[in-house]
Amino acid sequence: LGLCLGASTVSIAQLELDRSATKNPSADTKPRLIDFSLHPHEGDPKKTLLEAFSKLNVESFDRIAATGRKFRRFVNLSSISEPEAVEYAYPYVKPPDVHCPAVVSAGGETFMVYVLDRAGRISNVVTGNKCASGTGEFFLQQLRRMDVSLEDAAQWAAVEQPHHVSGRCSVFCKSDCTHATNKGIPKSQVTAGLCKMMANKILELLKKVDRCNIMITGGTARNGMMIEYLRQEIPGLIVPGEAPYFEAL
Repeated sequence: LGLCLGASTVSIAQLELDRSATKNPSADTKPRLIDFSLHPHEGDPKKTLLEAFSKLNVESFDRIAATGRKFRRFVNLSSISEPEAVEYAYPYVKPPDVHCPAVVSAGGETFMVYVLDRAGRISNVVTGNKCASGTGEFFLQQLRRMDVSLEDAAQWAAVEQPHHVSGRCSVFCKSDCTHATNKGIPKSQVTAGLCKMMANKILELLKKVDRCNIMITGGTARNGMMIEYLRQEIPGLIVPGEAPYFEAL
């Protein structure tokens, strides 16, 4: 059982390994994902984790380990750092015969880039400024303020003319969104502007990395409009199905 106690979500991945396979070198010893779940914690990871555990048969797991930037230190479980988790998950998820120069972790609170060497080991970590604008939680907050559901936002394609919003500061960005909707700018265009701003934040972090075959993970990877903007700039962009629970995996 792998847990990632993230800034906004507790993600859980359940894996199994055929014990006989480990004794037979010719067999595929890759663990098999049997289930996963995502639990937004809205600032209460303890309660959310306990509720998630109540739905699991914890005794059925041989091993349980946690990762996460901060909350993992508050649980009495074996844990590893997020960069270590990324190094474990990357070879499991990456397409065969493809080398990714970097893995982008686009989460609820922080966007960061793990630069990889040819062996798939992290050689550098690039983080942006500490401003919240452009992160996953900030995006959800702005959708709520505009009374737009995630389902609505998912239906608007990236071809929608984006209304420019500031990415320099969350306060300015929030003001831009409010002024735009007050002036009657369609919410779809404001949402497109938010997604383009988020994509630009990621591209800024990648300015010293070969922009080809970049892998993007984290809950924000489910933002289809942002991903479309990134595809326009990054040939071979890889968005694995495991992106929302990548570190837990």
